[in-house]
Amino acid sequence: MTEFYFVRHGQTAANAAGLKQGTINSEITYLSETGKKQAESLQKGFDISFADQIIASPLQRTKDTAAILNQSANLPVTYDKRLLEISYGKWDGQKNADLMDQYPDLFDHTLNDVFPSYADVADGEPFNQVIGRVDAFMTDVSEKYPDQSIILVTHGFTIKAAVLAAIGRPEDMMVVEEPDNTSVTRITKNVSTDSYYLRYYNRVVNSHF
Repeated sequence: MTEFYFVRHGQTAANAAGLKQGTINSEITYLSETGKKQAESLQKGFDISFADQIIASPLQRTKDTAAILNQSANLPVTYDKRLLEISYGKWDGQKNADLMDQYPDLFDHTLNDVFPSYADVADGEPFNQVIGRVDAFMTDVSEKYPDQSIILVTHGFTIKAAVLAAIGRPEDMMVVEEPDNTSVTRITKNVSTDSYYLRYYNRVVNSHF
């Protein structure tokens, strides 16, 4: 059984401003002071020394979150492009609220987030494509490391995609909301039976319910 612990990166200035970050990798998408504190809090509350390795998205915000989380554990770290955030195409860098006003039919107004149909208008990455690449990543890693516990430092939609893959790719892809910054989601995969299990979702250190 391979254990995947998905960690969303800490907050960025773009997060705080309500922007679609996508795959932007510039200063506005680096960890803010709040994001660094979130990562430090997670590092203190979630001892990752039990794990075998860290695999992270190659963007700066995930690299920095992984480095903070790994301060004491000193696990080996590698990067995989399949853990990149969804690309919102022409919408990368734009304000979510402005896009909602301009394209109300392309947004779920409960979650304040895009429907899969956004992709044709924005020239963005389709939901199913992200689910497919994350599913392929988990399958490849579980075949290579069938008995390891692995920390994955990645992005909000990427984690949502992993959960959608694990629960059987439901027709309604809005049934799962994106997780919080520096939250932890645990998914396990039994490679011998090709079975996923969603063990928990969006756990945050020092949460107040």
